[in-house]
Amino acid sequence: MALTAEKPKNSTGRFGTFTGVFTPNILTILGLILFLRMEYVTGQAGLFGALVIVVIGNMISLLTGLSLSAIATNMTVRAGGNYYIISRSLGLEIGGAIGIPLFLSQAISVAFYIIGFTEALLTVEFFQQIDPRIISSIVTLAFIGIAYVGADFALKIQYFILAVLLFGLGSFFVGAIMGFGSAVTPALEPNFSEGVTFWAVFAIFFPAVTGIEVGVSLSGDLKDPSKSIPLGTISSILFTAVIYILVTILFAYNLTNEQLLGDSMAMRRIAILPSAILAGVWASTLSSALGSVLAAPRTLQAIANDDVVPRWIASNLGSKTEPRMAVLITGAIAFAVIWAGDLNAVAPIISMFFLNTYGMVNLTSAIEKVVDNPSYRPRFKIPWYVSLLGAIGCYGAMFLINAPATVIAIVISYGFFIYLQRRSIESTWGDVRSGVWFAMSRWSLLNLEKSRWTVKNWRPNIIVFTGQPHNRQQLVEMAKWLSLGRGLVTFFQLIVGDIRTLAKSGIQDKARRAIQEYIAENRMSAFAEADIVPDFRSGATMVAQSHGIGGITVNSVMMGWSRTEGGRTMQMHLLRDLIMLNRSVLFLNHDEERGFGNRERMDVWWQGRGGNEDLMLLLAYLIERHPTWRDAQVRLIRVIDDAAGIPDTTAHLEALLREIRVDAEVLVLVNEKYQTPIAEVIRETAKDTDLTILGMGLPGEGDEASYGERLNELVDSVGSVLLVRNAESYDLLDTDN
Repeated sequence: MALTAEKPKNSTGRFGTFTGVFTPNILTILGLILFLRMEYVTGQAGLFGALVIVVIGNMISLLTGLSLSAIATNMTVRAGGNYYIISRSLGLEIGGAIGIPLFLSQAISVAFYIIGFTEALLTVEFFQQIDPRIISSIVTLAFIGIAYVGADFALKIQYFILAVLLFGLGSFFVGAIMGFGSAVTPALEPNFSEGVTFWAVFAIFFPAVTGIEVGVSLSGDLKDPSKSIPLGTISSILFTAVIYILVTILFAYNLTNEQLLGDSMAMRRIAILPSAILAGVWASTLSSALGSVLAAPRTLQAIANDDVVPRWIASNLGSKTEPRMAVLITGAIAFAVIWAGDLNAVAPIISMFFLNTYGMVNLTSAIEKVVDNPSYRPRFKIPWYVSLLGAIGCYGAMFLINAPATVIAIVISYGFFIYLQRRSIESTWGDVRSGVWFAMSRWSLLNLEKSRWTVKNWRPNIIVFTGQPHNRQQLVEMAKWLSLGRGLVTFFQLIVGDIRTLAKSGIQDKARRAIQEYIAENRMSAFAEADIVPDFRSGATMVAQSHGIGGITVNSVMMGWSRTEGGRTMQMHLLRDLIMLNRSVLFLNHDEERGFGNRERMDVWWQGRGGNEDLMLLLAYLIERHPTWRDAQVRLIRVIDDAAGIPDTTAHLEALLREIRVDAEVLVLVNEKYQTPIAEVIRETAKDTDLTILGMGLPGEGDEASYGERLNELVDSVGSVLLVRNAESYDLLDTDN
């Protein structure tokens, strides 16, 4: 397999690192928490406690940023950002389950930030006379208009917003440095209010560091995503972390705990220009809203392009680059939230969805590293445990912030997952799940190979020569009954012919795909295989020997009972071959008229312990446990030649059933001196039987044809019969507890 290198450049991209990632990220991170809640955090936790909170929050964000960077340098991250990463790594079902709530959170966040802006605006007397919802609606309309025009215009506006925000911070820093140490009692020690804990304060701060998804969401518009995402994301995290640390220190040495807790706009006490702080509050809320209004439509468009939601949602409405339909839907959601009123109940769930997304990004990176698929070759490398720590941090923070909201967020995401799984959306790309299953299977097989095999480990591993399964439904049903939750079934089609001719025709792959489609349509747990063989007998023998790996090897072969003399003769030859290979053999003679009846009665004909009987009774037990046979009566039938032996034989068989822990009714029949042919006895007894299980002997050398005919006479007109030949030399019923 050739290794192909991705082109580092995105020919359709328009933005570099600073414009497309760094600036949108910091404008979202430096939001309301910085201007309106850091005084509360510092006042409650004290300087050292607040610094610990800031460091923990930013460490979680940094670990997530590192995971993002690793994944972004392994693939071309297109529009959709985090959704694109998760869906291409963990599959559409998980991607959609995370992506849909993520979009809703981003859309609701637009309204959330704009409402915060409105609340700050109401500190100005002029605006106090206007309904806040009207103000919020006007601002929302303006932002939706900006996003509709295009990201180019929106990202140009962000420079102005950034300038205002930095001017406000600058005013605070200058004033704080000039007054450093002026507090009579610096806020160094914790001063928790009643009912307030360290983690409760952490919960208030943490949303401040949940803005790194904005730059990733614009990935489809970046010139070089694999370079810009790592550089822009990590630098924005470090830059904003420094700002939060500095603000915390300056708060602690300029104001007392009481002053910090008594004023949500305490920055104005310190800044040399108090009005600049108000402008900074407005800028921070608007910047966060701008980041969300750019991110949400692109997330939704990516989801629609994958058919997770209707594809018309991805329409550009005349634009070459902008997801205008998604912009309008985002705006509609924002308007609905604004006019719905209180966001207090919604806000925690929003944070949960963001954190859930971050957690999945970290898990994706960790899984990719652990599984170590050859296709995972990131330029930016990090150890798997770094990503795992990020995931633990995200999910831990979720529960610490709001446990009920965490549960709600997980339930909603899981609901979307189940819905998408049932839709069976097909993707055109591979994902890491196959690598996970391969790694787990490899580990399991290696350990299974080392394990000591005992009869207690026996499970049916059956090859069923069905050809195309829809042609042999009875074999499919029998396989389901025998293997439900306990064994393995492989449906095999043997294609007889010249391998040089048939291999070129692609018939083998077509046959295998057809079987796989049948399995999927019928929601079965089975495998599909198709092989080209010179003839059926040698092909079946070869498959029975070679199919399997490690400790998972075939122990049983099943096929339909032939309707022709030549076919039965071949099957007897094959029977001898398979028994020599230590493979048990099952032939199903299906009665086309009676079928399996009402699945109310099953007869096992007992000839004595130590031959086929162990396997016959075990198979009856497995079948009876299937829901369609759950109420069936199993009869253990023994034929003797003297009525005087009925009590002893009955007692013996009942004791045996108790010993092997199988429920069955004992029926002892008397055929004095076996005057009546056994075929007639079976035929008469099986009139009301839905399935008869009989044992087979081995034909002698040269006696294959005649033995096949005797068997055919035995099963003819009996109904549906399962012929069994046990190849195992041990007690399958395992009576030794």
